[in-house]
Amino acid sequence: MSQSLEELRAVAKRTRLRIIRMLEEAGSGHPGGSLSAVEIVTALYFAKLRHRPHEPSWPQRDRFVISKGHGVPVVYAAMAEAGYIQEAELATLRKIDSRLQGHPDHVRLPGIEAATGSLGQGLSVAVGMAFASRLDGAPYRVYCLLGDGECQAGQVWEAAMTAGKYGLDVLTAIVDYNKVQLDGRVGDIMDLEPFRAKWESFNWATQEIDGNDLAAVLAALDAATKMVGRPSVIIAHTTKGKGVSFMEARHEWHGKAPSHEEAVRAIAEIEGRGGGV
Repeated sequence: MSQSLEELRAVAKRTRLRIIRMLEEAGSGHPGGSLSAVEIVTALYFAKLRHRPHEPSWPQRDRFVISKGHGVPVVYAAMAEAGYIQEAELATLRKIDSRLQGHPDHVRLPGIEAATGSLGQGLSVAVGMAFASRLDGAPYRVYCLLGDGECQAGQVWEAAMTAGKYGLDVLTAIVDYNKVQLDGRVGDIMDLEPFRAKWESFNWATQEIDGNDLAAVLAALDAATKMVGRPSVIIAHTTKGKGVSFMEARHEWHGKAPSHEEAVRAIAEIEGRGGGV
């Protein structure tokens, strides 16, 4: 499913448009952290993950856990692009009986690996999957997308310590380091720095990149797959609300859906008719 860089950038644009339309229709949700992770999720689904949208339970598939479960609209958008779900289903986001809940539901929706949203738990799930890959002699890799505010939770570091101790080199964590959480800046609420040093102290191979640069994301993911004997973490410096000027770097857009007028403006910016990406 690998595509050219130009094609991937077009996918990323369509993904941002889907996020805005989904959230406007739902009237609730989390645009900021969905938009910041677009390049990361695009690179995974369309260049890196071994997966089969027509066979979502394929045993040899790579596993992807979105630990920051509230950011799942970006995953639903990618799943629609890839063919897991129909485009029309995106309009059911957060509706009663929908498979597309506000946090991912692996029981209802094939292609979702784990129910997440209780922040701090996803990396533990991914560590378990990485152990299973080793014990079963299976070929799959495991990827986990974390939020930066989520990394204030102690369970993240228990999982990081475990993965480092046991050298789970099939595991790659990606941190969406957009530096803004629900009610303010991460550095003001509970500063993560020195962030890279923390991961390295737990025996993780660490890279820092511009997480909204597709080429940089792709290169970092490629490097992570070559790591032997240690898990990998990619600290992806991103912009909250990336692509929509009035949402960028503003905590007010962590969990607020756009009105119709705001959605129209956001779509115009993303499409290049009024700035944005």
